[in-house]
Amino acid sequence: MSVAVSNRFQGGKAFGLLKAQQERRLEEINREFLCDQKYSDEENLPEKLAAFKEKYMEFDLNNEGEIDLMSLKRMMEKLGVPKTHLEMKKMISEVTGGVSDTISYRDFVNMMLGKRSAVLKLVMMFEGKANESSPKPAGPPPERDIASLP
Repeated sequence: MSVAVSNRFQGGKAFGLLKAQQERRLEEINREFLCDQKYSDEENLPEKLAAFKEKYMEFDLNNEGEIDLMSLKRMMEKLGVPKTHLEMKKMISEVTGGVSDTISYRDFVNMMLGKRSAVLKLVMMFEGKANESSPKPAGPPPERDIASLP
């Protein structure tokens, strides 16, 4: 699913237009989930969908609306849990049901809202909880002397 952008724009302007198009597509999909009776009992669904959209857009490197193997590899490395190609292929297969080599936004949201505990879902949830629980200290590290070292 390639997205065409007018040849009038280059560089940052073209990238901004691609991101805006992608955001509109993902927002349409979010509206479908909001209208779906299957998810009507889900707590804070609009907030969850907004967070999923933001996270998905961050890792959709080619702006085609799909997370491929290399995008997933980057995601796992950024989350601090690098995986082998075989593990990542298994994760993609688990999320898509073995139908595709890429993770679409619908598959991603279904996984995150679903009851099954996919490995990718666990990693994404762990990353969110880790960011909430321990804020990173600001400023330079405290001075230490030789006696305080382990």
